[in-house]
Amino acid sequence: MLLVTGITGHTGKYFLKELINNKYQGVIRCVVRETSDTSLLDNSGLNIEKVVGNLNDKSFVEQIMPGVEAIMHIYNIHHSPVIVETAIKNKVKRAILVHTTGIYSNFKYASQEYKNVEQKVFELTKQKECPTKVTILRPTMIYGDICDSNMSKFIKMVDKLRVIPVINKGESLLQPVNARDLGKAFFNVLLSPTETSGKVYDLSGEKPIKMIEVFRIISKEFNRQTTFVSVPLSLGELLAKSIKIITLGRINYVEKVQRMGEDRSYSHINARNDFGYNPMSLEEGIRIEVKEYLEAKDIR
Repeated sequence: MLLVTGITGHTGKYFLKELINNKYQGVIRCVVRETSDTSLLDNSGLNIEKVVGNLNDKSFVEQIMPGVEAIMHIYNIHHSPVIVETAIKNKVKRAILVHTTGIYSNFKYASQEYKNVEQKVFELTKQKECPTKVTILRPTMIYGDICDSNMSKFIKMVDKLRVIPVINKGESLLQPVNARDLGKAFFNVLLSPTETSGKVYDLSGEKPIKMIEVFRIISKEFNRQTTFVSVPLSLGELLAKSIKIITLGRINYVEKVQRMGEDRSYSHINARNDFGYNPMSLEEGIRIEVKEYLEAKDIR
């Protein structure tokens, strides 16, 4: 039995589509919430077993683990330690954990939390005669459709503004990854236990690109001329901190601004070698998302 968390989420739905397209055989136990849209699950034609619950409840995690042979944990890195701990107790063979390249950030406060989570996972799996083999997948900035919280914001900015501020001339490097490519990667890792067990992979987009070029690609899709104004990182930080103070911490973009000044590009060569990871170009991915955005506007 395969246990999946986060299958109704942004990247999870693309993993589900891979399971459907490849006519996955076997029982799939899916953790969902009462408010989750499970229509794609219900009409998948797969052997789906839905369980409603909250991963914050350790007793719930213990209840869903018996009979499980493999885990695809997509939903929330912070649940990984309890997932792995319970998997070990139930002698689950494999656990594939979706984490984040945010662990590498020099600015993001949460990066230390990510490091703590992975350290805990490593400690658990180093136990003598541990029955569970763990694979960790670290996506970069995820985009793919208008429900993402990254590229969709850039697209809206280009659509609504003719002048856009960019930190430090937009020279920092990004390597956004399309959720469709992640869905394929998750499926391929699932089918490659020998090659991937016990390893950690960075899952990035096709190639590094400057942030200013990302905006230009989006502008080209809109067939518009956009003016970009460079803002020093120090000024951006000052404005973000001022907004945080004025709103009593309700609006806090300090770390987001800080990360705009650092490179966020990571090699996926190991993923390519071990399970054939081959992400689409950013131009293709943005074309898909801008089209979806415009179609949604027309519907409104």
